[in-house]
Amino acid sequence: MPLLRVHLDSDRSTSRRVLQLHQQGKIHHESREAAREQVWRRGHTPTGDPIFVGVTNGRRDVQLLYDVEVYSDTVP
Repeated sequence: MPLLRVHLDSDRSTSRRVLQLHQQGKIHHESREAAREQVWRRGHTPTGDPIFVGVTNGRRDVQLLYDVEVYSDTVP
């Protein structure tokens, strides 16, 4: 199944919190749901939960990165 990379705008404190939760084996539910919603808005159907893959290291703009598997028949 195709993977879709999702970039979510964030602030530094939230991105640190999401990364810390990930390292503890926990989930930041708000950002995971935001990633799922972005996939739906793009016209794709997710096959499962978004997977947190990291944080960009931009000095000003920080983004959370998620990979989401989508059904192949929804890929344009």
